[in-house]
Amino acid sequence: MARQFLSFYLQDALYAVDVSQVQEILEYSAPVRLPCTIEYVEGLISSRGEGISVVNLRTKFNMSSVEPTKDTRIIILEIAKSETINEETVQSIIAFGAIVDGVEEVIEIDDCNIEDAPKFGNTIPGEYIRGIGKKDDKFIIILDMDKVFSFEEIIALKGVR
Repeated sequence: MARQFLSFYLQDALYAVDVSQVQEILEYSAPVRLPCTIEYVEGLISSRGEGISVVNLRTKFNMSSVEPTKDTRIIILEIAKSETINEETVQSIIAFGAIVDGVEEVIEIDDCNIEDAPKFGNTIPGEYIRGIGKKDDKFIIILDMDKVFSFEEIIALKGVR
C-alpha cells in the first residue's frame, strides 16, 4: 500500500511526516517569544485566528541552530495523544507549528519501500523514526510525530497558548 508523506529538510537530510497530520505550510515568520517555556518552543504565531505554539525541530533533535532563510517554513501539524490517568482516559489533540529548513514535496512511498530505522548512526532518537523510505535514489527519514512528543510535552504545548 502506498502512503503520502510531506518531505522537508533539516540539516541537509530529507525527512517526512504523514500527510494526514499536516494542516498547512506557512512561510516563516518569527514567533512571539514567551518566557519560561521548554527550550525547543520558539513561541507563538497566529494561524487562522488562533494562537499556535511553534517548536524548532533542530533544537528538539539536538542539531545545530541556524538563522532562518527564505526557504525556512513552519509546518502546522496535528497529533493526538491519549493516556490513562487514575483509570480515566485523557485524549489530547493539538495543532502546533514545526520549523523546518525547507519543504520539498508531497511524495508517495509504497510500504515495501520503507525499511526499519537503523539501530545506530542516527542523529535523532530511533524511537522517533517510523522508518527509512527511498524515492528516486534518495533516502528519506520518516518521522513518527506521535512519538516525537510525549504526552507531557503535548500538554505543555497546549498550555503555551
